[in-house]
Amino acid sequence: MAADTGAYQKKYRQELILGFEDMQSRLRSTVVVEANVNGNEAEFLVSDSNGATATTRGADGLLVARSDRNVQNTATLAEWHDLVRKTRFNIFASQGNQTRLMQQTTMGVINRKIDDDIIAQLDTATLTTGSAVSASLAQTMQARTILGDNFAPVDEVDNMFGLISPGYMGELMQLREFASAEYVDVKPFTGPARKFLRWAGINWIEHPRLTGSVGAGSSGASESCYIYHRNAMGHAIDKDGADVAVGYDEEQDYSYCRMSTFMGSKLLQNTGIVKVLHDNSANVAS
Repeated sequence: MAADTGAYQKKYRQELILGFEDMQSRLRSTVVVEANVNGNEAEFLVSDSNGATATTRGADGLLVARSDRNVQNTATLAEWHDLVRKTRFNIFASQGNQTRLMQQTTMGVINRKIDDDIIAQLDTATLTTGSAVSASLAQTMQARTILGDNFAPVDEVDNMFGLISPGYMGELMQLREFASAEYVDVKPFTGPARKFLRWAGINWIEHPRLTGSVGAGSSGASESCYIYHRNAMGHAIDKDGADVAVGYDEEQDYSYCRMSTFMGSKLLQNTGIVKVLHDNSANVAS
């Protein structure tokens, strides 16, 4: 008797499932943002007393006058675009809502560019904790101490951020001081996942695409992580001018989605950023 092979049919799920991609900007909320920009440059003014100390009266009995220091930092804006295009037939014949997919992916591309732009400026910081090592309590406290020694207001917990790789976060979570209820109010191993974890007066952000990381296409042996104060970094974006266009070309019979924006970032105060080099070799997939 011949085997019954059947006449099988396939069932296609119409709701698409997004592939694993970084779709959000994590860093815009951690820096000084200028959102109304005209022209191709945004000026960030950093002002202080230039380390002045109090003086007594001069020999002539008059007070000694001084000037404040005003430093203008220029963020040069550039235009960035993402355009995705699909023929009407490909949209018709493809599984899932391809029009919606175009809108979601083009937004993700621009969000990734925002973070990459900020990271590129963070990479220009020169204060470091030394060579790349595994994450530790001592290394974290060293970075915080460097900021304090340079007069960064480390007590302003809403303005202090730790930008770290997934490997660094994984090693922090193994520290008793990071995860134990004896040391923290917000417990990382209980409750919902959070974009920020606050510990040691720092808001910690996990980012997979830091320079030197596996997510950025490197070996992970020397990942550039950062602890910084918000006022050390500026980001300018033409928020009102951000342009999203969704349409259909009748002549060529295709649909498109385009997102465009003008933006630029600038390191404002080098003394407010510490680069923490992290060796993630032990955590890389074999």
